[in-house]
Amino acid sequence: MVVETPETWAEYKQRVSRFWSAALMFWRGRRAWVAWSLCAVLAVLVLAQIGVQFLLNYWNGRFFDALEKRDAAALMFEAKLFVPLAVTSVVLSATAVVVRMTTQRKWREAMTRYVVDLWLSDNRFQRIGHVNSGSENPEYRIAEDIRLATDAPVDLATALVSSVLTALTFFGVLWSVGGSLTVKAFGSAWTIPAYLVFAVVLYSTFFTSMMFLIGRRLPRVIEQKNQAEARFRAAADLLRGQTQAELAATYSERRAIWVGVIAALRRWRDLAYQLARTTLVQQSNVLLAPVVAWLLCAPKYLDGTMSLGELTQAAAAFVTVQGAFNWVVDNYNRLADWRSSAHRVATLLVAIDAVAPAAPPPGPTDPDPPDAAAT
Repeated sequence: MVVETPETWAEYKQRVSRFWSAALMFWRGRRAWVAWSLCAVLAVLVLAQIGVQFLLNYWNGRFFDALEKRDAAALMFEAKLFVPLAVTSVVLSATAVVVRMTTQRKWREAMTRYVVDLWLSDNRFQRIGHVNSGSENPEYRIAEDIRLATDAPVDLATALVSSVLTALTFFGVLWSVGGSLTVKAFGSAWTIPAYLVFAVVLYSTFFTSMMFLIGRRLPRVIEQKNQAEARFRAAADLLRGQTQAELAATYSERRAIWVGVIAALRRWRDLAYQLARTTLVQQSNVLLAPVVAWLLCAPKYLDGTMSLGELTQAAAAFVTVQGAFNWVVDNYNRLADWRSSAHRVATLLVAIDAVAPAAPPPGPTDPDPPDAAAT
């Protein structure tokens, strides 16, 4: 059974460097233009989606203004205008999924070919398990952890860019539509300029801080769960590879399987508790955000300085901006999963490097195989 030893800071830096040296081959090789072209298309799609979202926000305001005025002609016009906007939004979203997943697939292909070539060269796969720790169940790391380690960065980076651009775009809506709020207190009138902008920043900061506080142990718990699962699979693989005589001679490998099962189930229990805590924050945010937005806009609507359309437009913009600000809240679990998988891939690479010959064999500089046209 593998005994887990604490990772030093030097080992951590080595693994981070080793992971990115392998992962960035896709973006630096001879066919890097493919990667960057896909990124450019994805960026254009993100901008287009934000533009349509901006138009839908203004459509929302005009629609409810017409509803408040009981203007049937205006309502019919806005209903017709909604159709092309909705179709454009749906088509852009579907196209973005295809481009994003193509980027992820190409990146996974490039990194998988590099790791597999390194693992097979000089028959390192036969020696790695005997002289290195941290290389348990390499097949799973190659098949699953590389997928997670390359999928998540594309999703997270796309979501981050979209969040930043969305926040900047809809800040203008909150500033212009929300305007200032006059509050009477202690015998004086206090005017808060762009009050919805300040409110959404404070609201988002609060929930982001709560997520960091409550979910601070989540990355470590996920990594421990993944390690426990890997040790369980490694024990099963070791038992399956033994001869009948070896099985009769020792029962330590059988015991290792049950120890692995118990450890994996305990880690899943810890993960369930952590996810329950972070879910409390996420769901509270989902439920409170629209209510807080409506309550902040209600005073201006009640005193007649904001129409129903402006109220719904400002409230929708508030929810959109706070959603953009809460990128960390929405992606905290995904970040933890990616960190765990990237660490496991890096550990495998370091273990492979440790059994490399004095003169390392030439690795592929081009991630695409000779028959890459088939993909």
